[in-house]
Amino acid sequence: MTDRTLESWRRPGGAASLTDLQRSIAVPAHGFLRKLLAFGGPGYLISVGYMDPGNWATDLGGGSAYGYMLLSVVLLSGLMAMLLQALSVRLGIATGRDLARASRDAYPQPVAVALWLFAEIGIIACDLAEVLGTAIALELLFGLPLLWGVLLTGFDTLVVLALQRFGFRLLEAVVITLILLIIFCFAFELILAKPDLPALAAGLVPQSAIFRDSGALFIAVGIIGATVMPHNLYLHSALVQTRRFGLDQTGKAEAIRFSTIDSTMALSLALLVNAAILVLAAATFHSSGHTEIAEIQDAYLLMAPLLGAPLAAIVFALALLFSGQNSTLTGTLAGQIVMEGFLDMRLAPWLRRLLTRLLAIVPAAAVIVLADEAATGRLLIASQVVLSLQLPFAMVPLVLFTGDRRKMGRFASPAWLQVAAWLVAGAIILLNAKLLVDLAS
Repeated sequence: MTDRTLESWRRPGGAASLTDLQRSIAVPAHGFLRKLLAFGGPGYLISVGYMDPGNWATDLGGGSAYGYMLLSVVLLSGLMAMLLQALSVRLGIATGRDLARASRDAYPQPVAVALWLFAEIGIIACDLAEVLGTAIALELLFGLPLLWGVLLTGFDTLVVLALQRFGFRLLEAVVITLILLIIFCFAFELILAKPDLPALAAGLVPQSAIFRDSGALFIAVGIIGATVMPHNLYLHSALVQTRRFGLDQTGKAEAIRFSTIDSTMALSLALLVNAAILVLAAATFHSSGHTEIAEIQDAYLLMAPLLGAPLAAIVFALALLFSGQNSTLTGTLAGQIVMEGFLDMRLAPWLRRLLTRLLAIVPAAAVIVLADEAATGRLLIASQVVLSLQLPFAMVPLVLFTGDRRKMGRFASPAWLQVAAWLVAGAIILLNAKLLVDLAS
């Protein structure tokens, strides 16, 4: 017998997003490890958004300009991400709705359409970072002109669609493999960089100087925008429904527990990667007086001479390429979920992906042609600030829904979790407000 929560939606639940993937992966009846492996996967697809090229720009800029000071922001934003993704898991499993569909079912149509537009802006900003990151990596590794690299990223749609045809588990395996390669690359770089461990430990403690320095605050908000990504809240709430768990209260409770473990483990790895990028920049650039490294290309050129190892630059560029491609793999799914959930509109996956990618390619190509390649770093950081400004429009409905017992039944967030979620939401909103005031003044 299924668990029927106390419904309080304006509309009854419609067809779920990603219908071809819904409940497609079996969950064994017994064995903790076997169940953990069965539920493992969606968290790692989510985690790639927390280590994409946008993170590189903000972490490199923060580490080179301020040393280890912003490491506390990386840590706090990682913890924020774990909490918010746990809420996303809870919503998707308890209600059978992803966040986009839940918003559509809960709010009047004008509000739902506005939230959809904000979500699309966030997805385009994220895709812009992936386009630029992949293009920069291709330029560094193969000498391909940046503009050609940007245009070439339009074809990665074919790669995503090819992988999806062979099953969702293969897509998850590819993502996890690329994550492991990224971790290996940064472990190699950090061994060469030999960071100052006492200074690193001090950087984990939040400092008031971050709020007094408008430049540091700008990068801090960018780090939050690059780490806590709005489209991941929509994506995760749908991906957890790919598992064929029991629909009674016991089955849902077990699914929430194992899916939360999966996302927390995956986001812990993403946190380590983000911290490694900032620590690498602090140990390599800030300590040597190169405090204005805002471009990934500049970091690449200085990496080998400063670390005394020619291979360091190549490994750095490879990690960037892996990062850009990994993030691309989840972009198609996020866009599909947002459009299907908010508008109940289904486009062919290739068409949906192509539209999103074109909306990212056009501004990237325009900046390269009309400005210069040096502006790409500023565009990357700006894209992450845009993401942070979009975050409340996904975050606030998520916190409201998961705290509502009429919608969630027994799976509503307990009081301590609601308090923590609202503190996180309030902190992000206040940081965004402070940034807007600084930018306007």
